[in-house]
Amino acid sequence: MKINVIGKRLSQNEIDSYIDYGRKKYRGREISELTIKTDGDYVNLEFRFCDAPFQRIRRITGYLVGTTERFNNAKRAEEMDRVKHSV
Repeated sequence: MKINVIGKRLSQNEIDSYIDYGRKKYRGREISELTIKTDGDYVNLEFRFCDAPFQRIRRITGYLVGTTERFNNAKRAEEMDRVKHSV
């Protein structure tokens, strides 16, 4: 994780507490970069996250699917015969 501190100098303990805060607040997302901007007593935290993998979901023949690999022969034939409408 990359950490940027702008403004006054912070102790490592304080930086670690901001990292823990971000991990708890954004649980499930991996933080790639933390920018800490200080202005007197005010602290602004900017978190950047790693890209999350996702799978495209489509509606095919009335079903929400990511891929058609689990379709049986009849459902594959139905998918091949469907009419695609243009806008």
